[in-house]
Amino acid sequence: MNLSMKWLKEFVALDPMPMRDFTEAVTISGSKVEEYHTEGTDIDKVVVGRVLSITPHPDSDHLLICSVDVGETEPVQIVTGAQNLKENDLVPAALHGSTLPNGVKIKKGKLRGVESFGMMCSLSELGLTLNDFPYAIENGIFVLQEDCKPGDPIQQAIGLDDTQVEFEITSNRPDCFSVIGLAREVAATFQKPLTLHTPVVKGGHGSGKELLDVAIEAPDLCSAYCARIVKNVRVKPSPRWMRERLRVMGVRPINNIVDITNYVMLEYGQPMHAFDLRFVEQGKIRVRRAKAGESITTLDGVERKLNESNLVIADAAKPVAVAGVMGGEYSGIMDDTTTIVFESACFDAVSVRLTAKALGMRTDASSRFEKGLDPNNCLPALERACELVELLDAGDVLDDVMMDGTIEVQPRRIPLEADWINRFLGCELSAAQMEEILGRIGCRLDGDTVVVPTFRPDLQHKADIAEEIARFYGYNNIPSQSLPGGAQGKFSARQRFDSAVSSAMLALGLSEITTYSFISPKYYDKIRMPADSPLRRSVVISNPLGEDTSMMRTVALPSMMEILAKNYNNRNAAAALFEPAREYLPTEPDKLPVERKVLIAGLYGNDADFFTLKGIVEDLLERVGVTGWDIAATSEEFSYHPGRCAVLTIESERLGVLGEIHPQVQENYGIGERVYSFTLDLDLMFRCAQTEKHYTPLPKFPAVTRDLALICSDEIPVRDLQKAIVRGAGKLLESVRLFDVYKGEQIEAGKKSVAFSLVLRSGEGTLNEEATSSVMKKVFQELEKIGALLRS
Repeated sequence: MNLSMKWLKEFVALDPMPMRDFTEAVTISGSKVEEYHTEGTDIDKVVVGRVLSITPHPDSDHLLICSVDVGETEPVQIVTGAQNLKENDLVPAALHGSTLPNGVKIKKGKLRGVESFGMMCSLSELGLTLNDFPYAIENGIFVLQEDCKPGDPIQQAIGLDDTQVEFEITSNRPDCFSVIGLAREVAATFQKPLTLHTPVVKGGHGSGKELLDVAIEAPDLCSAYCARIVKNVRVKPSPRWMRERLRVMGVRPINNIVDITNYVMLEYGQPMHAFDLRFVEQGKIRVRRAKAGESITTLDGVERKLNESNLVIADAAKPVAVAGVMGGEYSGIMDDTTTIVFESACFDAVSVRLTAKALGMRTDASSRFEKGLDPNNCLPALERACELVELLDAGDVLDDVMMDGTIEVQPRRIPLEADWINRFLGCELSAAQMEEILGRIGCRLDGDTVVVPTFRPDLQHKADIAEEIARFYGYNNIPSQSLPGGAQGKFSARQRFDSAVSSAMLALGLSEITTYSFISPKYYDKIRMPADSPLRRSVVISNPLGEDTSMMRTVALPSMMEILAKNYNNRNAAAALFEPAREYLPTEPDKLPVERKVLIAGLYGNDADFFTLKGIVEDLLERVGVTGWDIAATSEEFSYHPGRCAVLTIESERLGVLGEIHPQVQENYGIGERVYSFTLDLDLMFRCAQTEKHYTPLPKFPAVTRDLALICSDEIPVRDLQKAIVRGAGKLLESVRLFDVYKGEQIEAGKKSVAFSLVLRSGEGTLNEEATSSVMKKVFQELEKIGALLRS
């Protein structure tokens, strides 16, 4: 919903303030502002100019040299090709260095050898149309008929200086889809008086009862319908002030009659329509359900088939409008229209929405009706339209209002429980303070009862009353307090752990993804899962979207491979992804499956290899406090390369698997590079993680460093050597680091040289040579047990 700030001032006299302060205040009080924009801000150095003289260009048959008074000491010379100018015309003059809409810059130059110090603008060059200024011409200079003088900024001269504020209105506030509704909110926010106008229609041109008969035949779908006749209609352009307001509100001006209906809809929030009485057969209007087989050609020229559920406005023979949506082809205002019927009604919100949706024609009117309008607003809106007819001299208003249904609806009454509201909000307001706040929004107190105005259908319970008090008292004025019982919201230990895992993976350069937990049975074949594998026994979805989403996954690898394949097929040179995923392992029939949370990662490109993947795992486990794990090579994993795969264990339980994906699996997914992946059991990681941090003081005594070069069989894993060193050195070992592995001519075939750097330190004193030798002796003994000897 757009709001013209100039129009708003008609109802609320605000103190001058920056627009930012205005928008922040109304947003905090509950009327959210999306954005605001002041007209003409994209126009600079364009002023009103008066044409003093016009002479032909010496070297052109179509160019003219104009001397233009722009309010400066000397007139400026402007060369133009427009032929609609004469002396003393007032025109928009864009001077040297000026800016037009869309960022067009105007600079002085020469046209056929004659200097031109700017240009004179057309309507389109100012971002306007003939709807905004009907007296102008479309292809030519905009000759002003406004009350202005040379030198006036063009924005002020033509009223292009209003500010448009765009509000986001929730569906439960139909009253705010109007200028008056938003004015109430602004007045309540800034505690300013709200000035409303009561329409006064003079009439005096005879009775309309003999010309029109109104009846509601579907009272369940239309609670109120009223109409009034205007004769001797004089169709012409609307005055400038009305055109300006409509433009800022986002509505295109058309003519005075159509503009009046749109103006009242925007001002009161009550959609209206004007019928040409010539096309209302027998002068009868019937609000009824459509008959089987009926159709109507609407104002947009489309023939629409109707059914018995559609509410229509009909004359004695046919439908003339789809109620609350759009008028019929012959119900509009034409150039020869002489007598019209203004209608104002309250239609059932659900009926209008279903009809508009079924016919595929959602309009400004239907969008308002479908939110539920106030029946008490029908008659004032009708009177306002007739008042504007008289104000604009658009016709002669007849005296009588033809109506049917219940125009006056009784307001809702809600008990005011001040103590409950204070407990509910956590504040201490007196009943008098509450009454003052409620009075700002149109509510009044009758004893201990709040009488809710009918334009506020959203206020139905005492909690709604409390909300109104809270938003205008100010949420920032309500004191903060802890939740009852002393409970405080915080992350659980598992949530903190999961967050730490994701943060670690992101820090290691991987990107997080999210995949569906349901997959296709074919996915198991693509990852080479054996036909007799128990993992093929999956939970089948009863109502799947399709075969590709028909069962719950027991392994997360297929989902990761699908995403890696998409990245590869989209020509991404490299990818490194991870996901905290869930695997679903079925148990007994009719029982919920076991949900196992795992961390799966996949990568290719960037020269990644097995050791890149292993380094990521090691770093991750260290960051989240998982220690004491072991790793061993394996060739039993069906989805992994048999010579480049390893299984991780901790406390004799399987922690996960890592390695290169089997070449056949890569081929099944159409990936032409080596792919590496690991899967870790997050539940087991959480149980084994040492999340509590302990302070370790800086060492008081110096360390002793020893380097070891060992000879051993090529089949002995380096990790076994490292574990033997750790067993032998015991508590005195501060760290052990591998720094060399060598196989070559100087080493016997089938063997390798492995070098470690050991750091020994005691917390009780400086290690002497005897203590160091004793430790190293134990290390050598442990190494000899697994077949590793000191290299000579």
